[in-house]
Amino acid sequence: MDVVADGTPGLDWADAAVSALTEALEVAGDADRAVDMRRYIRDQFACFGVPTPQRRSIATQVLAPLGPPSGRDLEALGPLAWAVDQRELQYIAVDVLARHVKLARPELLAVAAGLVVTKSWWDTVDALASKVIGPLVRQFPPLVETLDQWIVGDELWLARTAILHQLSYKGDTDVDRLFRYSLTWASCPDFFARKAIGWALRQYARTDPDAVRAFVAERRDVLSPLTVREASKHL
Repeated sequence: MDVVADGTPGLDWADAAVSALTEALEVAGDADRAVDMRRYIRDQFACFGVPTPQRRSIATQVLAPLGPPSGRDLEALGPLAWAVDQRELQYIAVDVLARHVKLARPELLAVAAGLVVTKSWWDTVDALASKVIGPLVRQFPPLVETLDQWIVGDELWLARTAILHQLSYKGDTDVDRLFRYSLTWASCPDFFARKAIGWALRQYARTDPDAVRAFVAERRDVLSPLTVREASKHL
């Protein structure tokens, strides 16, 4: 476990990682490409202008000398990366959390929730939901009670995260929870809520198409046309 001079666990590794990554991305950035990248995310966030393959290569080169992170390192990384204006730092942080989620502690869920509701957009929220929070809940099943709270709250991005967190579960999907979460937000007019429900149902339909087909048929009166269309793509 890394401890900095002030005795705060995790900040040592995370601060070194974010500082080195920022420097490397600044050098590699392309101003013209940054304009296109900002346009893709509706000019909500600044970008260095580093494409995905190069960004991942830089992350590998920069992070390898630091060694694997501890659970506390992972908890410190996200907030530091989110404090940087450029979006590439957030993408790298999500990749690192996903890659090392098996090293995580249950405390990472609260940190990840903070990332979901900060600088929120589908590009980071969906990856956090399916690649970080979903696997974390599988490791620590009692954490799902927190997602049960998210789904009955009024924070859209946390609800979307709860709906999508089982995307990779396949046969281990808690079907009752999937359907309950879907119905809880079915009447929400927001595009991101309706799309998430349809996506989650469509993904589970790859495992049990009959269950999804029956659910959609039974609940067609409350599911939005967008949700039904998404859920039925492979049926």
